[in-house]
Amino acid sequence: MTVEGGYPYRYERSATAEVLGERFGDLEPGGGSGFEASVAGRIASLRGHGKLAFADLRDSSGAIQLFAQQDELGENAMEAFTALGVGDIVGAEGEVIRTRRGELSLRVSSVTLLAECTRPMPEKWHGITDTEARYRQRYLDFLANASARRMIEARATANRVARSWLDERAFLEVETPLLQPQAGGAIARPFVTHHDPMDVDLYLRIAPELYLKRLLIGGFERVYELNRCFRNEGLSSTHLFEFTMLEGYEAYADYNDTMSLVEDLVRAIAQAVNGHLSVMLEGRVVDLGPRFERMTMFEAIEAGGGRDLSGLWDGGDGDGLRAYARDIGVALDAAWGRGKIVAEIYEAIGEKNIVEPTFVTGFPKDVSPLAKDHRTIEGFTEQADLVLGGVELAPIYSELNDSAEQERRFAQQAAARAQGDAEATLADRDFLEALAYGMPPAGGFGVGIDRLLVFLTGSDSIRETVTFPILRPGP
Repeated sequence: MTVEGGYPYRYERSATAEVLGERFGDLEPGGGSGFEASVAGRIASLRGHGKLAFADLRDSSGAIQLFAQQDELGENAMEAFTALGVGDIVGAEGEVIRTRRGELSLRVSSVTLLAECTRPMPEKWHGITDTEARYRQRYLDFLANASARRMIEARATANRVARSWLDERAFLEVETPLLQPQAGGAIARPFVTHHDPMDVDLYLRIAPELYLKRLLIGGFERVYELNRCFRNEGLSSTHLFEFTMLEGYEAYADYNDTMSLVEDLVRAIAQAVNGHLSVMLEGRVVDLGPRFERMTMFEAIEAGGGRDLSGLWDGGDGDGLRAYARDIGVALDAAWGRGKIVAEIYEAIGEKNIVEPTFVTGFPKDVSPLAKDHRTIEGFTEQADLVLGGVELAPIYSELNDSAEQERRFAQQAAARAQGDAEATLADRDFLEALAYGMPPAGGFGVGIDRLLVFLTGSDSIRETVTFPILRPGP
Protein backbone atom coordinates (compact mmCIF):
# COMPACT_ATOMS: atom_id res chain seq x y z
CA MET A 1 0.00 0.00 0.00
CA THR A 2 1.20 3.52 -0.72
CA VAL A 3 0.24 6.73 1.09
CA GLU A 4 2.02 9.71 -0.44
CA GLY A 5 3.15 12.75 1.54
CA GLY A 6 1.84 15.09 -1.16
CA TYR A 7 -1.45 14.31 -2.84
CA PRO A 8 -1.17 12.83 -6.35
CA TYR A 9 -2.04 14.94 -9.40
CA ARG A 10 -4.25 12.23 -10.87
CA TYR A 11 -5.37 8.65 -10.35
CA GLU A 12 -6.02 6.07 -13.05
CA ARG A 13 -9.46 4.63 -12.30
CA SER A 14 -10.56 1.65 -14.38
CA ALA A 15 -14.14 1.27 -13.15
CA THR A 16 -16.88 2.81 -11.02
CA ALA A 17 -18.81 1.09 -8.26
CA GLU A 18 -21.87 0.90 -10.50
CA VAL A 19 -19.98 -0.70 -13.38
CA LEU A 20 -18.49 -3.35 -11.11
CA GLY A 21 -21.87 -4.05 -9.57
CA GLU A 22 -23.43 -4.59 -12.99
CA ARG A 23 -20.58 -6.69 -14.35
CA PHE A 24 -20.14 -8.95 -11.33
CA GLY A 25 -23.66 -9.00 -9.94
CA ASP A 26 -23.90 -12.79 -10.34
CA LEU A 27 -20.60 -13.57 -8.59
CA GLU A 28 -21.15 -16.30 -5.98
CA PRO A 29 -20.45 -15.68 -2.25
CA GLY A 30 -16.85 -16.54 -1.44
CA GLY A 31 -15.92 -16.42 -5.11
CA GLY A 32 -13.20 -14.48 -6.90
CA SER A 33 -13.43 -12.98 -10.37
CA GLY A 34 -9.76 -12.96 -11.35
CA PHE A 35 -10.42 -9.37 -12.53
CA GLU A 36 -8.18 -6.58 -11.27
CA ALA A 37 -9.78 -3.15 -10.99
CA SER A 38 -8.91 0.28 -9.67
CA VAL A 39 -11.59 2.45 -8.05
CA ALA A 40 -11.59 5.87 -6.46
CA GLY A 41 -13.92 7.67 -4.10
CA ARG A 42 -14.57 8.76 -0.54
CA ILE A 43 -14.39 6.51 2.53
CA ALA A 44 -17.88 6.33 4.02
CA SER A 45 -17.12 3.92 6.87
CA LEU A 46 -14.18 1.92 8.20
CA ARG A 47 -14.14 -1.06 10.55
CA GLY A 48 -11.44 -3.50 11.63
CA HIS A 49 -11.50 -7.12 12.79
CA GLY A 50 -8.02 -8.14 13.82
CA LYS A 51 -6.04 -8.84 10.70
CA LEU A 52 -9.00 -7.94 8.51
CA ALA A 53 -10.42 -4.50 7.77
CA PHE A 54 -13.34 -3.25 5.70
CA ALA A 55 -14.15 0.14 4.25
CA ASP A 56 -17.11 1.35 2.23
CA LEU A 57 -15.96 3.48 -0.69
CA ARG A 58 -18.45 5.77 -2.43
CA ASP A 59 -18.16 7.40 -5.80
CA SER A 60 -20.80 9.30 -7.75
CA SER A 61 -22.33 6.05 -9.02
CA GLY A 62 -22.68 4.12 -5.78
CA ALA A 63 -20.60 2.19 -3.26
CA ILE A 64 -18.30 -0.81 -3.12
CA GLN A 65 -16.61 -2.46 -0.17
CA LEU A 66 -12.84 -2.46 0.22
CA PHE A 67 -11.60 -5.70 1.84
CA ALA A 68 -8.10 -5.50 3.35
CA GLN A 69 -6.10 -8.46 4.71
CA GLN A 70 -2.84 -8.13 6.60
CA ASP A 71 -1.56 -11.30 4.93
CA GLU A 72 -2.08 -9.57 1.55
CA LEU A 73 -0.85 -6.06 2.44
CA GLY A 74 1.73 -6.62 5.15
CA GLU A 75 1.74 -5.18 8.67
CA ASN A 76 2.78 -1.61 7.82
CA ALA A 77 0.36 -1.19 4.93
CA MET A 78 -2.43 -2.70 7.01
CA GLU A 79 -1.79 -0.13 9.76
CA ALA A 80 -1.87 2.65 7.17
CA PHE A 81 -5.17 1.31 5.79
CA THR A 82 -6.82 1.23 9.20
CA ALA A 83 -5.49 4.75 9.90
CA LEU A 84 -7.55 6.15 7.05
CA GLY A 85 -10.39 8.39 8.16
CA VAL A 86 -14.05 8.64 7.23
CA GLY A 87 -14.27 11.19 4.43
CA ASP A 88 -10.79 10.59 3.04
CA ILE A 89 -10.63 10.31 -0.75
CA VAL A 90 -8.63 7.29 -1.87
CA GLY A 91 -7.80 5.18 -4.86
CA ALA A 92 -7.72 1.40 -4.43
CA GLU A 93 -6.59 -1.52 -6.59
CA GLY A 94 -7.29 -5.19 -6.27
CA GLU A 95 -9.32 -8.22 -7.36
CA VAL A 96 -13.10 -8.02 -7.52
CA ILE A 97 -14.52 -10.68 -5.20
CA ARG A 98 -17.65 -11.47 -3.27
CA THR A 99 -17.13 -12.15 0.44
CA ARG A 100 -18.58 -15.18 2.15
CA ARG A 101 -21.27 -12.89 3.55
CA GLY A 102 -22.22 -11.94 -0.01
CA GLU A 103 -20.75 -8.39 -0.21
CA LEU A 104 -19.26 -7.42 -3.57
CA SER A 105 -15.79 -6.16 -2.70
CA LEU A 106 -12.36 -5.20 -3.91
CA ARG A 107 -9.66 -7.31 -2.23
CA VAL A 108 -7.18 -4.53 -1.76
CA SER A 109 -3.61 -4.87 -3.00
CA SER A 110 -2.82 -1.14 -3.04
CA VAL A 111 -4.41 2.04 -1.68
CA THR A 112 -3.37 5.62 -2.39
CA LEU A 113 -4.52 8.57 -0.29
CA LEU A 114 -5.70 11.19 -2.78
CA ALA A 115 -7.02 13.84 -0.36
CA GLU A 116 -7.48 13.82 3.40
CA CYS A 117 -10.69 14.91 5.07
CA THR A 118 -9.66 17.07 8.05
CA ARG A 119 -13.18 17.88 9.26
CA PRO A 120 -15.68 15.45 10.80
CA MET A 121 -18.19 14.15 8.29
CA PRO A 122 -21.89 14.71 9.10
CA GLU A 123 -23.62 12.04 11.18
CA LYS A 124 -21.73 9.12 9.68
CA TRP A 125 -23.31 9.95 6.32
CA HIS A 126 -26.84 9.56 7.69
CA GLY A 127 -27.66 13.02 6.41
CA ILE A 128 -27.83 16.62 7.57
CA THR A 129 -31.24 17.41 8.98
CA ASP A 130 -30.80 21.09 9.90
CA THR A 131 -32.08 23.03 6.88
CA GLU A 132 -29.94 26.10 7.48
CA ALA A 133 -26.80 23.97 7.82
CA ARG A 134 -27.64 22.09 4.63
CA TYR A 135 -27.90 25.32 2.65
CA ARG A 136 -24.79 26.92 4.16
CA GLN A 137 -22.63 23.83 3.57
CA ARG A 138 -24.32 22.56 0.45
CA TYR A 139 -21.33 20.41 -0.48
CA LEU A 140 -21.92 18.36 2.69
CA ASP A 141 -25.61 18.18 1.86
CA PHE A 142 -24.72 16.63 -1.49
CA LEU A 143 -22.36 14.17 0.17
CA ALA A 144 -24.82 13.12 2.86
CA ASN A 145 -28.28 13.42 1.26
CA ALA A 146 -29.12 11.44 -1.84
CA SER A 147 -32.25 13.54 -2.34
CA ALA A 148 -30.14 16.69 -2.70
CA ARG A 149 -28.02 15.03 -5.39
CA ARG A 150 -31.12 13.78 -7.18
CA MET A 151 -32.47 17.34 -7.33
CA ILE A 152 -29.40 18.57 -9.20
CA GLU A 153 -29.67 15.61 -11.55
CA ALA A 154 -33.36 16.41 -12.09
CA ARG A 155 -32.48 19.99 -13.04
CA ALA A 156 -29.92 18.75 -15.56
CA THR A 157 -32.52 16.40 -17.02
CA ALA A 158 -35.15 19.15 -17.25
CA ASN A 159 -32.74 21.52 -18.99
CA ARG A 160 -31.53 18.86 -21.41
CA VAL A 161 -35.05 17.75 -22.35
CA ALA A 162 -36.32 21.31 -22.74
CA ARG A 163 -33.50 22.09 -25.15
CA SER A 164 -33.85 18.94 -27.21
CA TRP A 165 -37.67 19.20 -27.31
CA LEU A 166 -37.56 22.77 -28.63
CA ASP A 167 -34.66 22.04 -30.98
CA GLU A 168 -36.69 19.25 -32.55
CA ARG A 169 -39.45 21.80 -33.28
CA ALA A 170 -37.09 24.15 -35.10
CA PHE A 171 -36.66 26.60 -32.22
CA LEU A 172 -33.23 28.23 -32.19
CA GLU A 173 -31.42 28.61 -28.88
CA VAL A 174 -29.99 32.12 -28.47
CA GLU A 175 -28.24 34.24 -25.86
CA THR A 176 -29.27 37.77 -24.93
CA PRO A 177 -27.59 40.29 -22.62
CA LEU A 178 -27.46 39.60 -18.91
CA LEU A 179 -26.51 43.21 -18.22
CA GLN A 180 -28.95 45.59 -19.87
CA PRO A 181 -29.07 49.38 -20.20
CA GLN A 182 -32.80 49.21 -19.52
CA ALA A 183 -34.59 46.67 -17.31
CA GLY A 184 -37.68 45.44 -19.14
CA GLY A 185 -39.80 42.49 -20.15
CA ALA A 186 -41.52 42.04 -16.80
CA ILE A 187 -43.10 43.92 -13.93
CA ALA A 188 -40.37 43.66 -11.29
CA ARG A 189 -37.78 45.63 -9.34
CA PRO A 190 -34.28 45.25 -10.89
CA PHE A 191 -30.79 45.05 -9.45
CA VAL A 192 -28.66 48.01 -10.49
CA THR A 193 -24.91 48.14 -11.06
CA HIS A 194 -22.48 50.58 -12.65
CA HIS A 195 -19.94 50.15 -15.44
CA ASP A 196 -17.01 52.45 -14.68
CA PRO A 197 -15.30 52.72 -18.11
CA MET A 198 -18.54 53.82 -19.83
CA ASP A 199 -19.84 55.56 -16.71
CA VAL A 200 -23.33 54.10 -17.15
CA ASP A 201 -25.78 52.31 -14.89
CA LEU A 202 -26.71 48.81 -16.00
CA TYR A 203 -29.40 46.41 -14.81
CA LEU A 204 -29.32 42.67 -14.25
CA ARG A 205 -32.04 41.39 -16.51
CA ILE A 206 -35.44 40.75 -15.05
CA ALA A 207 -36.48 38.97 -18.29
CA PRO A 208 -35.00 38.44 -21.77
CA GLU A 209 -38.33 39.22 -23.47
CA LEU A 210 -37.58 42.47 -25.28
CA TYR A 211 -34.32 41.15 -26.74
CA LEU A 212 -35.95 37.92 -27.89
CA LYS A 213 -38.65 40.00 -29.59
CA ARG A 214 -35.93 41.99 -31.34
CA LEU A 215 -34.84 38.68 -32.84
CA LEU A 216 -38.38 38.12 -34.17
CA ILE A 217 -38.17 41.57 -35.74
CA GLY A 218 -34.80 40.57 -37.19
CA GLY A 219 -36.30 37.61 -39.03
CA PHE A 220 -35.84 34.69 -36.63
CA GLU A 221 -39.21 32.96 -36.33
CA ARG A 222 -38.72 30.53 -33.43
CA VAL A 223 -36.27 31.38 -30.65
CA TYR A 224 -35.75 30.43 -27.02
CA GLU A 225 -33.31 31.08 -24.20
CA LEU A 226 -32.67 29.05 -21.06
CA ASN A 227 -31.62 31.99 -18.96
CA ARG A 228 -30.91 33.36 -15.51
CA CYS A 229 -33.10 36.25 -14.33
CA PHE A 230 -32.68 38.54 -11.32
CA ARG A 231 -35.38 40.45 -9.44
CA ASN A 232 -34.66 42.59 -6.41
CA GLU A 233 -37.47 41.09 -4.38
CA GLY A 234 -38.05 38.95 -1.30
CA LEU A 235 -37.56 35.23 -0.73
CA SER A 236 -40.23 32.67 0.07
CA SER A 237 -40.97 28.99 -0.48
CA THR A 238 -42.03 29.88 -4.05
CA HIS A 239 -39.86 32.94 -4.85
CA LEU A 240 -36.16 33.41 -5.60
CA PHE A 241 -34.41 36.63 -6.56
CA GLU A 242 -32.11 34.68 -8.90
CA PHE A 243 -33.89 32.02 -10.92
CA THR A 244 -33.93 30.05 -14.16
CA MET A 245 -36.46 30.86 -16.86
CA LEU A 246 -37.05 29.06 -20.14
CA GLU A 247 -38.44 31.75 -22.43
CA GLY A 248 -39.42 31.31 -26.07
CA TYR A 249 -41.30 32.95 -28.96
CA GLU A 250 -42.96 31.61 -32.08
CA ALA A 251 -43.90 33.88 -34.97
CA TYR A 252 -47.39 33.62 -36.53
CA ALA A 253 -48.83 31.96 -33.41
CA ASP A 254 -51.08 33.25 -30.61
CA TYR A 255 -51.47 32.33 -26.97
CA ASN A 256 -53.80 29.44 -27.77
CA ASP A 257 -51.06 27.80 -29.84
CA THR A 258 -48.49 28.55 -27.14
CA MET A 259 -50.63 27.11 -24.35
CA SER A 260 -50.71 23.81 -26.25
CA LEU A 261 -46.96 23.98 -26.79
CA VAL A 262 -46.22 24.63 -23.11
CA GLU A 263 -48.60 21.87 -22.04
CA ASP A 264 -46.74 19.32 -24.17
CA LEU A 265 -43.35 20.66 -23.04
CA VAL A 266 -44.25 20.33 -19.36
CA ARG A 267 -45.34 16.74 -19.94
CA ALA A 268 -42.07 15.93 -21.73
CA ILE A 269 -40.02 17.33 -18.85
CA ALA A 270 -42.15 15.54 -16.23
CA GLN A 271 -41.82 12.21 -18.03
CA ALA A 272 -38.05 12.58 -18.31
CA VAL A 273 -37.54 13.63 -14.69
CA ASN A 274 -39.90 11.15 -13.02
CA GLY A 275 -40.58 8.47 -15.59
CA HIS A 276 -44.33 9.16 -15.30
CA LEU A 277 -46.85 12.01 -15.44
CA SER A 278 -48.17 11.97 -11.87
CA VAL A 279 -47.21 14.38 -9.09
CA MET A 280 -48.32 14.43 -5.46
CA LEU A 281 -49.89 17.76 -4.49
CA GLU A 282 -51.64 18.57 -1.23
CA GLY A 283 -52.03 14.91 -0.37
CA ARG A 284 -53.49 13.81 -3.67
CA VAL A 285 -52.17 12.50 -6.97
CA VAL A 286 -52.40 14.97 -9.86
CA ASP A 287 -52.19 13.54 -13.37
CA LEU A 288 -50.48 15.75 -15.95
CA GLY A 289 -51.68 13.51 -18.79
CA PRO A 290 -55.20 14.89 -19.51
CA ARG A 291 -55.66 18.22 -21.27
CA PHE A 292 -54.98 21.09 -18.90
CA GLU A 293 -58.08 23.01 -17.84
CA ARG A 294 -58.68 26.58 -19.03
CA MET A 295 -60.61 29.27 -17.14
CA THR A 296 -60.77 33.06 -17.05
CA MET A 297 -59.47 35.11 -14.13
CA PHE A 298 -63.07 35.87 -13.10
CA GLU A 299 -63.90 32.15 -13.19
CA ALA A 300 -60.81 31.36 -11.10
CA ILE A 301 -61.90 33.89 -8.46
CA GLU A 302 -65.36 32.30 -8.29
CA ALA A 303 -63.86 28.80 -8.14
CA GLY A 304 -61.80 29.94 -5.16
CA GLY A 305 -64.93 30.96 -3.28
CA GLY A 306 -65.11 34.59 -4.44
CA ARG A 307 -67.96 36.44 -6.06
CA ASP A 308 -68.58 37.09 -9.75
CA LEU A 309 -66.66 40.30 -10.47
CA SER A 310 -67.83 40.81 -14.04
CA GLY A 311 -70.58 43.22 -12.95
CA LEU A 312 -68.22 45.25 -10.77
CA TRP A 313 -65.70 45.31 -13.61
CA ASP A 314 -68.28 46.56 -16.11
CA GLY A 315 -69.27 49.28 -13.61
CA GLY A 316 -66.02 50.98 -14.53
CA ASP A 317 -65.19 53.26 -11.57
CA GLY A 318 -63.49 50.64 -9.41
CA ASP A 319 -65.23 51.60 -6.16
CA GLY A 320 -67.11 48.31 -5.95
CA LEU A 321 -63.91 46.36 -6.62
CA ARG A 322 -62.10 48.30 -3.91
CA ALA A 323 -64.87 47.61 -1.41
CA TYR A 324 -64.87 43.89 -2.20
CA ALA A 325 -61.06 43.69 -2.00
CA ARG A 326 -61.14 45.26 1.45
CA ASP A 327 -63.87 42.84 2.52
CA ILE A 328 -61.66 39.83 1.74
CA GLY A 329 -58.56 41.34 3.37
CA VAL A 330 -56.59 42.57 0.35
CA ALA A 331 -54.32 45.48 1.33
CA LEU A 332 -54.94 48.20 -1.25
CA ASP A 333 -52.71 50.93 -2.63
CA ALA A 334 -54.43 54.19 -3.51
CA ALA A 335 -52.57 54.32 -6.84
CA TRP A 336 -53.95 50.99 -8.07
CA GLY A 337 -56.35 50.95 -10.99
CA ARG A 338 -59.21 48.48 -11.21
CA GLY A 339 -57.15 45.99 -13.20
CA LYS A 340 -54.45 45.80 -10.53
CA ILE A 341 -57.18 45.37 -7.90
CA VAL A 342 -58.70 42.43 -9.79
CA ALA A 343 -55.25 40.85 -10.17
CA GLU A 344 -54.66 41.16 -6.42
CA ILE A 345 -58.05 39.62 -5.64
CA TYR A 346 -57.21 36.75 -7.99
CA GLU A 347 -53.86 36.15 -6.27
CA ALA A 348 -55.53 36.25 -2.86
CA ILE A 349 -58.37 33.78 -3.41
CA GLY A 350 -58.17 32.43 -6.97
CA GLU A 351 -54.65 31.33 -7.83
CA LYS A 352 -53.79 29.68 -4.52
CA ASN A 353 -56.83 27.37 -4.74
CA ILE A 354 -55.96 25.94 -8.16
CA VAL A 355 -54.38 22.51 -7.66
CA GLU A 356 -54.82 20.77 -11.03
CA PRO A 357 -52.78 22.15 -13.98
CA THR A 358 -54.84 25.05 -15.29
CA PHE A 359 -54.37 27.92 -17.73
CA VAL A 360 -55.92 31.08 -16.28
CA THR A 361 -56.65 33.17 -19.37
CA GLY A 362 -57.00 36.94 -19.59
CA PHE A 363 -55.10 39.46 -17.44
CA PRO A 364 -55.89 43.15 -16.90
CA LYS A 365 -53.84 45.59 -18.96
CA ASP A 366 -52.57 47.22 -15.76
CA VAL A 367 -50.46 44.14 -15.02
CA SER A 368 -49.89 42.89 -18.58
CA PRO A 369 -48.29 45.71 -20.63
CA LEU A 370 -46.66 43.51 -23.27
CA ALA A 371 -49.59 41.38 -24.47
CA LYS A 372 -52.27 42.04 -27.10
CA ASP A 373 -55.75 43.22 -26.14
CA HIS A 374 -58.13 40.39 -25.34
CA ARG A 375 -60.43 39.66 -28.25
CA THR A 376 -63.59 39.52 -26.11
CA ILE A 377 -62.93 41.02 -22.64
CA GLU A 378 -62.53 44.81 -22.61
CA GLY A 379 -59.60 46.04 -20.53
CA PHE A 380 -57.91 42.62 -20.49
CA THR A 381 -55.08 41.11 -22.53
CA GLU A 382 -54.38 37.73 -24.05
CA GLN A 383 -52.08 36.64 -21.26
CA ALA A 384 -52.52 33.23 -19.69
CA ASP A 385 -50.75 31.78 -16.66
CA LEU A 386 -50.19 28.07 -16.17
CA VAL A 387 -50.99 27.40 -12.51
CA LEU A 388 -50.25 24.18 -10.63
CA GLY A 389 -50.60 23.60 -6.92
CA GLY A 390 -51.59 27.23 -6.34
CA VAL A 391 -48.43 28.61 -7.95
CA GLU A 392 -47.90 30.28 -11.32
CA LEU A 393 -45.46 28.26 -13.44
CA ALA A 394 -45.55 29.89 -16.87
CA PRO A 395 -46.92 33.16 -18.27
CA ILE A 396 -48.02 32.91 -21.91
CA TYR A 397 -48.90 35.74 -24.31
CA SER A 398 -50.29 36.75 -27.62
CA GLU A 399 -47.48 39.25 -28.03
CA LEU A 400 -48.25 42.92 -28.55
CA ASN A 401 -46.77 43.98 -31.92
CA ASP A 402 -48.41 47.39 -32.40
CA SER A 403 -45.70 49.99 -31.75
CA ALA A 404 -48.17 52.83 -31.08
CA GLU A 405 -50.15 50.73 -28.58
CA GLN A 406 -46.93 49.55 -26.95
CA GLU A 407 -45.87 53.17 -26.49
CA ARG A 408 -49.22 53.94 -24.85
CA ARG A 409 -48.79 50.97 -22.50
CA PHE A 410 -45.31 52.15 -21.54
CA ALA A 411 -46.75 55.61 -20.82
CA GLN A 412 -49.36 54.04 -18.52
CA GLN A 413 -46.61 52.15 -16.71
CA ALA A 414 -44.60 55.35 -16.34
CA ALA A 415 -47.62 57.02 -14.76
CA ALA A 416 -47.96 54.12 -12.32
CA ARG A 417 -44.27 54.41 -11.44
CA ALA A 418 -44.67 58.13 -10.83
CA GLN A 419 -47.45 57.32 -8.37
CA GLY A 420 -45.16 55.02 -6.42
CA ASP A 421 -45.26 51.62 -8.16
CA ALA A 422 -41.54 50.70 -8.14
CA GLU A 423 -42.21 47.52 -10.15
CA ALA A 424 -43.88 49.26 -13.11
CA THR A 425 -42.22 48.58 -16.46
CA LEU A 426 -39.79 51.20 -17.71
CA ALA A 427 -40.20 52.42 -21.29
CA ASP A 428 -37.56 50.97 -23.61
CA ARG A 429 -37.16 53.51 -26.41
CA ASP A 430 -34.83 51.31 -28.42
CA PHE A 431 -37.37 48.47 -28.35
CA LEU A 432 -40.09 50.84 -29.54
CA GLU A 433 -37.84 51.89 -32.41
CA ALA A 434 -37.27 48.23 -33.32
CA LEU A 435 -41.00 47.47 -33.06
CA ALA A 436 -41.74 50.28 -35.51
CA TYR A 437 -40.05 48.17 -38.20
CA GLY A 438 -42.72 45.51 -37.72
CA MET A 439 -42.85 42.33 -35.64
CA PRO A 440 -44.92 39.36 -36.81
CA PRO A 441 -47.79 38.19 -34.62
CA ALA A 442 -46.31 35.77 -32.10
CA GLY A 443 -46.97 33.59 -29.10
CA GLY A 444 -44.51 33.77 -26.21
CA PHE A 445 -43.95 31.84 -23.01
CA GLY A 446 -41.72 31.72 -19.94
CA VAL A 447 -41.49 28.52 -17.89
CA GLY A 448 -40.06 28.85 -14.38
CA ILE A 449 -37.74 25.84 -14.23
CA ASP A 450 -37.16 26.12 -10.47
CA ARG A 451 -40.86 26.16 -9.66
CA LEU A 452 -41.57 23.29 -12.03
CA LEU A 453 -38.88 21.21 -10.30
CA VAL A 454 -40.50 21.86 -6.91
CA PHE A 455 -43.64 20.09 -8.08
CA LEU A 456 -41.94 17.32 -10.04
CA THR A 457 -39.68 16.37 -7.12
CA GLY A 458 -42.12 16.97 -4.27
CA SER A 459 -39.87 19.54 -2.59
CA ASP A 460 -41.05 21.72 0.29
CA SER A 461 -39.22 24.84 -0.85
CA ILE A 462 -37.93 26.32 -4.08
CA ARG A 463 -34.51 26.72 -2.44
CA GLU A 464 -34.16 22.93 -2.58
CA THR A 465 -33.95 23.19 -6.37
CA VAL A 466 -30.95 25.55 -6.29
CA THR A 467 -27.41 24.24 -6.27
CA PHE A 468 -26.13 26.94 -3.91
CA PRO A 469 -28.96 29.12 -2.52
CA ILE A 470 -28.01 32.59 -1.30
CA LEU A 471 -28.63 33.08 2.43
CA ARG A 472 -28.55 35.93 4.87
CA PRO A 473 -25.08 36.37 6.44
CA GLY A 474 -24.65 33.90 9.24
CA PRO A 475 -22.19 33.20 12.05
